[in-house]
Amino acid sequence: MSPSHPAIPPGFRPLSADSGFIGVNGPLYLLHQGEDVRLGLRVEPRHVNPMGNLHGGMMASFCDMLIPLTVHRTSQQPGRRFLPTISLQIDYLAPAPLGCWIEGRAELLRATRTLVFAQGLVTADGVPCARASGVFKIGPELPAGFGA
Repeated sequence: MSPSHPAIPPGFRPLSADSGFIGVNGPLYLLHQGEDVRLGLRVEPRHVNPMGNLHGGMMASFCDMLIPLTVHRTSQQPGRRFLPTISLQIDYLAPAPLGCWIEGRAELLRATRTLVFAQGLVTADGVPCARASGVFKIGPELPAGFGA
């Protein structure tokens, strides 16, 4: 790849999202090897604010995908159910500049009959840049063919 389009780290594959919000604002990349689940994004010009850093709204969207996606892949609870966000708290720790690779990991903290509590950490080229925690409702079954 050229310097303007650096390579995606080994093991990451495009997350299928050809339509909707992530289809327009991605692409996101997923690494899933056993319990190791990571979400990644190469920061492109369309993702940045006027200072050349990842826009806070894009970081929030990234975290809102990271946490439920990880819960689905690392836990039997909540099964194949949609996890709409009830609350998402983000601490912005450092900038994620244009061209950097952001990578997030998350963990399930607790699941009840109706709620999931989880948290995640995002790095920009290995430097912590955001910490997120969220509460998610255990919703209806996901549609058949949905790649959660």
